Amino acid sequence: METAYFLFFLHLSLKGYCEANHQTNKSDLQKHYKAAEGQNFTMPYCNCSKMVDMKSTSSSAEGGGNEEQFLDCGKLFIAEAKHSGNYSCFTNGNKLFFRLQVEKMRCLWRNESIKILVVCAGGQISCPGFGCSNNTNVTWYKNKKKVSDQHRPSREVREVLYLEPVHEKDDGVFFCHTQIIEGGVTWTLRTGVEVIVIPPPSRSPPRIPVDNEPKEVEIGQPYTFLCKALFPFELNFSPKIEWYMNNDGNMTLLDSKQKSLKKYTQEYEVIQVATINEVTPHHLTYTYTCIASNTFGNISATIKLKRKIKVQWPSLVGYLVTAFLPVGGLIIIVRVKWLEIQLIYRCYFKNGKHNGDEKEFDVFLSYVWSPASEEVLGGEIISSRSPLNDEEGDLCITDLLNEEVKATKKPLEVLLPQVLEDQWGYRLCLLERDVIPGGAYTNDVVLALKKSQMLICVLSDDYFTNSNAVFELESGVQALLQNSVLKLLLLWTTKASPSLIQPDPPLPTLVQRALGVLPSLDWRSGEPSHSNFWRSLRKTMPKNKVKLVSVR
Repeated sequence: METAYFLFFLHLSLKGYCEANHQTNKSDLQKHYKAAEGQNFTMPYCNCSKMVDMKSTSSSAEGGGNEEQFLDCGKLFIAEAKHSGNYSCFTNGNKLFFRLQVEKMRCLWRNESIKILVVCAGGQISCPGFGCSNNTNVTWYKNKKKVSDQHRPSREVREVLYLEPVHEKDDGVFFCHTQIIEGGVTWTLRTGVEVIVIPPPSRSPPRIPVDNEPKEVEIGQPYTFLCKALFPFELNFSPKIEWYMNNDGNMTLLDSKQKSLKKYTQEYEVIQVATINEVTPHHLTYTYTCIASNTFGNISATIKLKRKIKVQWPSLVGYLVTAFLPVGGLIIIVRVKWLEIQLIYRCYFKNGKHNGDEKEFDVFLSYVWSPASEEVLGGEIISSRSPLNDEEGDLCITDLLNEEVKATKKPLEVLLPQVLEDQWGYRLCLLERDVIPGGAYTNDVVLALKKSQMLICVLSDDYFTNSNAVFELESGVQALLQNSVLKLLLLWTTKASPSLIQPDPPLPTLVQRALGVLPSLDWRSGEPSHSNFWRSLRKTMPKNKVKLVSVR
């Protein structure tokens, strides 16, 4: 029994809630708008992006066959009968409801739907829907805001809005609201007036941008003349542009047509074109005039034609090839001869200054004993003469050496240690004398080169067939390429050209290429005097000597 009473009271409560909710929803449809079919319209008081047709939403939910109808809030559109219906929109967290009814309205003042106003002057617009209203209350809107709230000079007198003065930003659609009461329901008739703001009419003639340069044409080809004129704004704008051909005072009108017309804030840009189907040499002797005119005057511009010089592509290609051929050849030469270029640069242009205290030897002497030198010495390598100073060496070098050469006819590899150490006071590095036996030969050679200021190689036929001697020369070239300050000198005792030397085994490529560019002096054993040789050798020797030693 108690359960039955509880269910009865629950039924009454739910019924009362549903009826109250229905009344609430019904009362929420408090915005009713009318729109004139075929006129501009936007939904007002809306800050959301879309407005949903509730009837379409309901039918879509029930049948699933209709799509929801959306209208962009604030977007201008042409009102049609299909737009009639109930709409909802969420704004600021609240759901608002609207009723829109689009119908044909014969009471509308259609001649007031478009208004042209002049900027900076006073203007007025009338409400097209005022004749349909039941009262004289009119409210004006622009961009979803009341005109009276936009802080601009204006007055509203009955159906007329006075703009004092007109601004460029007034261009657009103004909406006016009037009230219509039908069947106890107050409708807001929302009608729009499209305002077109124009600049003040000018009383100036058109102008043509100056371009008096002759135009290049090709004989036998068509050519199109182009004239761009700027016309000041006029209410009844009717531009006139004509092209004329002037032949010794005889003006001939050319067929022309308007190519484009662009409207800017203060003026119009009009482009007029005329075409010559085939250019002949006679056309080059004429002048061509464009005349632009309006109500207040005219202006003209004259141009001439000149023959276009054709560029012969074969000649152009030839010029390019001729220009780039030396460059390309130079690049190829540099790539092929890059090793030789590096050696020349380091030997002749980048000889560093040695500090004698940093080295142990002045000269690393590389040579190979020949049978003749062994017979002359008989096992004795170095003489015991005391070294001379620089001045004594220069004074007696000719007499002393010539006497020894004539008397003994010693080979160069025998004379060099005697002259460089005994006569000139340089300290030599001789592997058989100054390197401790038992070490790795290659390491000994590299270390000795690092300790020496200069490498002198006595080149002979026996030298190129000796692998150890060739290794010494190759190590010196590599040291020179590695940015070393080592000086390198070749002393040739053979008459063979460097390019013709073909020893067995063959020389390394690095050595073969270096022989042709490294600094060198020639020694000829059959000559009676070698004074020029010794003077040249003395000039190439290191300027700063290491600490002198006495040889025993």
